Amino acid sequence: MSERNEQHDLTAPAAANVPMFSRAAWSRILPFLVYISFIIAVDVLARLGVDLQALRWMYALKIGAVLATLAWFWRDYTELHRWDAGLLAVAVAVATGVLVLVLWVSLNASWMIIGAPDGFNPTTDGQVDWLMVAVRIAGAALVVPLMEELFWRSFLMRWIDSDHFQLLDPAQISLKSFVIGVVLFGFEHNLWLAGMVAGAAYSLLYMKQRSLWTSILAHAVTNGLLGVWIVRTGNWTYW
Repeated sequence: MSERNEQHDLTAPAAANVPMFSRAAWSRILPFLVYISFIIAVDVLARLGVDLQALRWMYALKIGAVLATLAWFWRDYTELHRWDAGLLAVAVAVATGVLVLVLWVSLNASWMIIGAPDGFNPTTDGQVDWLMVAVRIAGAALVVPLMEELFWRSFLMRWIDSDHFQLLDPAQISLKSFVIGVVLFGFEHNLWLAGMVAGAAYSLLYMKQRSLWTSILAHAVTNGLLGVWIVRTGNWTYW
């Protein structure tokens, strides 16, 4: 088969017997849906009058549920079964993560924010609950990047271009998919502009390095350092 035909087959609409979402797709969608479900549940409970301080333990449950879902589907994440990032790629990913952090805490004008987030305050009577802080930072730095990069980069950006998204080389992701992915990722966050900047940075890293591990690493660096910054400054709304 010629290269042209192979490319046509990859990007052509799915055949009638191909479901909209394959197992490869669902394995990347479900951890994200679990995460979002907990966010919705906490919001509903808060609207029903449950004190936010009493709901803080839900974060640990959310991270545990997401981690369990990721573990259940681990064999489906073939792009993560080996480390495919060299030293230069790692250095670029770390630098990208730090840059995104700086921009994240800077792009905070009122028009750049959706809503008025309460954040995650791990203090009780003015005292920081360090176990709660450790769980929060570990979840944000180790679990969330894995879950979000599998959904936004590995799945959605490629799926927009091809139903057989797992066969699409990240370097072949179209401009349309890039823009849609970046915009949606941005509006997933209260800091929508910072979210778009982060989404663009992680997406470009994934496309250029052709390794999901690099975008996961950059995302983890951003979230981990952001957690440290939040604790040091007390800007709990960033959580």
